This record gives sequence, C-alpha cells and structure tokens, in this order.
Amino acid sequence: MVYKIILISDEVDDFKRVFTIDADATFLDLHNAILDSVGYAKDQPTSFFLCDDDWTKLTEITLIEMDTSSEEDSYVMEKTRLSEGLEEEGQKFMYIFEYLTERAFFLELYEIIPGQNQSKAKCVKAVGEPPAQVTSIDDFSPNSNLSSDLGLDEDFYGDKDFNMDELDEEGFEGLGGFSSGNPYDDSF
Repeated sequence: MVYKIILISDEVDDFKRVFTIDADATFLDLHNAILDSVGYAKDQPTSFFLCDDDWTKLTEITLIEMDTSSEEDSYVMEKTRLSEGLEEEGQKFMYIFEYLTERAFFLELYEIIPGQNQSKAKCVKAVGEPPAQVTSIDDFSPNSNLSSDLGLDEDFYGDKDFNMDELDEEGFEGLGGFSSGNPYDDSF
C-alpha cells in the first residue's frame, strides 16, 4: 500500500510538496524525504505529531529516544511505521522542524493507494521555496513580523505601566524576612 501525503507551510503561501511513500516505511524515511525536498540540514531535533481534525497535537513521534516515564508510550521515527500512525485518508499530522518556535509543516494523508509497493519515498511534486529552516535571534526583535505574530512586542515581559514607587513593601511583611530589611533572611 502506498500513501500520498501533501505538505504545506503556514509561512509561505505558494509552497507545497507531495510525497508518495510505502505504508510500511518509517517516519524516519518520511523525515528524510521531507528534509531532502526542502534542502534542510539533518542536524536539528524534529518531531512528528499525529493530530485531530483541528490540528490538536495527540501523539508525538520523535527523532531520538526521549526520557519518558514507563507509563507513557514513546514513539521514535526509526522504529515507527507510517501504517502504525496513519490509518485513513484525510488524517492530519505535523512535522516540527524548529523547536524554539515550534515552526512546522502541516501534512495530510491525501490518498491511500492499495495494491502497490514503493521501495523509496519520492517527492512527486514540489512547488515554491520553503521557509528558512532556522530563525535568527534578529527575527525576534520588536520590529520584526515574526515577533508581532508571536505576540513578542514591548509589552511581552509585563505591564508597561508598572511604577516601582507603587510597590507596597509593607504587604510583604507576612512573607517573612522582608520587613527586617534583609530580603535574603530565610527565617520564615
């Protein structure tokens, strides 16, 4: 059985990739096909997330084994077959390619083609240029579009109208130590 998977980005309107891949291939095979199709380096941590119809993340499939509790199932790309997570046409999933900002590609299992096998994943359609793989610290400046999209403006760190003179030091007396003039006194 062969899967046809469509990949898009919410950062670039005219960008799309279409892959065909065997259902018995692993998520690592798809990971490599994605990175090869967009020209990204393979040195960044990444994850797939199986999602519901509203793109809510449900199950994570990581590139490397993560330390998780034994009560929690852990899925690794190299050991997880696509058919274990992708079961029906229209199923949505995400590929997080930059953890710092959770930048992602959005994927959908567009078509299941029964009775066929494919030895290697193929990018069968490539439209447009992908977004940059990694954002720089400059992208988080108050004047950047990315900063405003993420809500990182000048008010991000707190109330811009805060006045230090309004601090009621007497209100801290019950917390111990602060009324004695030594804020590091830990005699609570």
